[in-house]
Amino acid sequence: MIEVNNISHQFAIGKKGKERIIPVLHSIDMRVEQGEVVAIVGRSGSGKSTLLNLISGYIRPTSGEIRIGGQTVTKLSEGEWADFRLAFFGFMFQSFQLIPSMTAFENVELPLVLKGVGLEQRKKRVIELLDRVGLSECAGHYPGELSGGQQQRVSVARALVLNPPIVLADEPTGSLDSENERQLLALIGELNREQGTTFLIITHDDQVAAVAHRTVMLQDGRLVQPQRNVTAEPFAPGAGGVIPLVRS
Repeated sequence: MIEVNNISHQFAIGKKGKERIIPVLHSIDMRVEQGEVVAIVGRSGSGKSTLLNLISGYIRPTSGEIRIGGQTVTKLSEGEWADFRLAFFGFMFQSFQLIPSMTAFENVELPLVLKGVGLEQRKKRVIELLDRVGLSECAGHYPGELSGGQQQRVSVARALVLNPPIVLADEPTGSLDSENERQLLALIGELNREQGTTFLIITHDDQVAAVAHRTVMLQDGRLVQPQRNVTAEPFAPGAGGVIPLVRS
């Protein structure tokens, strides 16, 4: 589903002609198969968010190639990337990224509006998703009227409303208490098992990493080969394992 081939990336800091080059990622090779839950872990500054932004097309790699769903995406134009992103990805963020002036219903509905889906179909799909995340009674509430856990569930519904094959999550439990984290992980597990949704999750949280099918660690912009766990089970919160993501 996701293929990262020999990706390197660097940032230039300073005035043109006097830039200082900061290398961030070094020759990254990894695969994420369809239907997997994969956690990317590592210290702050290790390159996790840069890798996620490269995969989602928000920044372009200095070198290397990325293929998603069999399509090479590294050379897509900005317009092509916007269409591709809408079709392939759902996004979950630590800060939820909900629009304060829109209700929960309207926040979840927004990707459908951008996609040009008709009114009745939009209404049916949004109600279905809000019910799935246990927030049907909060459809008319604004983000400021919801708890952190409720806001994250709205963001989950929004991420899934177009039924994307891949969900990219950046520290999705970072703003949640332990109970809301447990509920979110259980929901991710259900969606993965029932719909085959692929999840790529950046996390500092051992609880999140522990439930992934695979965990890959970034250290100073390089992949660290994880150890194989031969007893790893299919996704189930509390029963995950660490197995290699990088293939020789």
